[in-house]
Amino acid sequence: MFNNKSTDQKMTWFTETSSFLITISVVIILAYPFLQSCPPAEAIKSSNSDHDPLFNYRKSPIFKNSEKCAMFPTSSITTKICNPSLAHISMTLDTKFLRGSVAAIHSILQHCHCPENLFFHFISSESINLEPHLGKIFPLLSFKIYYFNPGIVQNKISSSIRQALEHPLNYARNYLADLLEPCVERVIYLDSDIILVDDISNLWRTSLGSTTVGSPEYCHANFTNYFTPKFWSHKKYFRTFHGRRPCYFNTGVMVIDLIRWRKYRYTRKLERWMKIQRVHRIYELGSLPPFLLVFAGKIAPIHQRWNQHGLGGDNLSGSCRNIHAGPVSLLHWSGGGKPWLRLDSGNSCPLDELWARYDLHG
Repeated sequence: MFNNKSTDQKMTWFTETSSFLITISVVIILAYPFLQSCPPAEAIKSSNSDHDPLFNYRKSPIFKNSEKCAMFPTSSITTKICNPSLAHISMTLDTKFLRGSVAAIHSILQHCHCPENLFFHFISSESINLEPHLGKIFPLLSFKIYYFNPGIVQNKISSSIRQALEHPLNYARNYLADLLEPCVERVIYLDSDIILVDDISNLWRTSLGSTTVGSPEYCHANFTNYFTPKFWSHKKYFRTFHGRRPCYFNTGVMVIDLIRWRKYRYTRKLERWMKIQRVHRIYELGSLPPFLLVFAGKIAPIHQRWNQHGLGGDNLSGSCRNIHAGPVSLLHWSGGGKPWLRLDSGNSCPLDELWARYDLHG
């Protein structure tokens, strides 16, 4: 939708584009499919594994910094990992959701003024080395892949209402402070089923104040629904919310202060609730409720434009849903319906066509 601008005039136009225009752009794209064009993508043909449909991706267009970006001397990946001037983004990476991750990365790069000033921290449990495949799709991408051992959480995970929520990698976000290098002080965590239509640098600059986590809050949601009656009948459990006003937030988009996380050992606190869940069954929704128990009512609220979630429908049927009222910076297909699966099946939802603009598969 928006490409990097090379002149001051175009840069000014981009930076002054209002949230209203972003929303209108989404509507126009959906209404007029002929506008849904992307720069031509080059086919990748190099290794034998490229013939595997799993890795059948086109090469992304090259996205370069605009003239007003801060420039850093060419440095190694090791140096970039510890550069606090870069925007640090973390996502999980696995073969099942690789198509979603690639589309998400593509959208982030396309809408960023300074794409060369981003560093991606990918978490993977795969035995397949995904680094060369990702490097072919995004030749200039600065990234590192970290291995997450599923055994860390294998005995801590309880059954959920949807099998995908039980995947060990779904819990990797609990361990970012341990997985990433100690020099990484702050990170944006994103799920693999998102698309950005705004500059992620605006999210990176979010002030967390004295809190550890920032995320869009939804205080109109019925908070009691996220826990079982057994939780609310147990005084020791529900008193954890004493003195705070808990609101629902979605853990697919979070800005995290890793210094504070490490200092206050939040990983241990999340694990404590996971252990209680294994014995007493106090919730049904995978990795989300422990975050609510530890952080709800104690986060830095971020504008809801940064997580237009629920586009995948509910956790069971995955029905079609529209965006919520208001501006849009990030669309999130949380829920049972994933856009790439619905598109391939011929049963896509209207907003899935927007996701398809960033799809580099096939």
